[in-house]
Amino acid sequence: MTSHILDRLPAALSRRSLLGLAAFATLAAGLSLAAAAGTGKFTASALVTAQKAGKPILVEISAPWCPTCKAQKPILGALAGKAKFKDLVRLDVDFDSQKDAVRSLKAQSQSTLIVFKGATEVGRSVGDTNAASIEALLSKAL
Repeated sequence: MTSHILDRLPAALSRRSLLGLAAFATLAAGLSLAAAAGTGKFTASALVTAQKAGKPILVEISAPWCPTCKAQKPILGALAGKAKFKDLVRLDVDFDSQKDAVRSLKAQSQSTLIVFKGATEVGRSVGDTNAASIEALLSKAL
């Protein structure tokens, strides 16, 4: 006769503890999936995957030392939180360490924002820190 696995666990691992761990694992997995779909480090394969899926895409070319990039980050974060941009895929390119990606995207400097609607580039800006114009740029990808 087989007993239930929870009945054989040590007393220190109560059913409540296990349920809490299971809930945490489920939440963590959901957050990982959301992060994968939302914002991530740029790779050519991530861009192609999002393009093939027909997703709206924002490629952010930035550098940690760039004050304009630092000003763009909270604006982009706030806009990404809006319902209309819920499907926007954000891919970050490090201007200093990802030179091949910078060249392939034909970017000349950091603080460059490029939006794609699927595989088609529909807009780009350089050095923009105006929330309204950045939102208009992102809207082109929808």
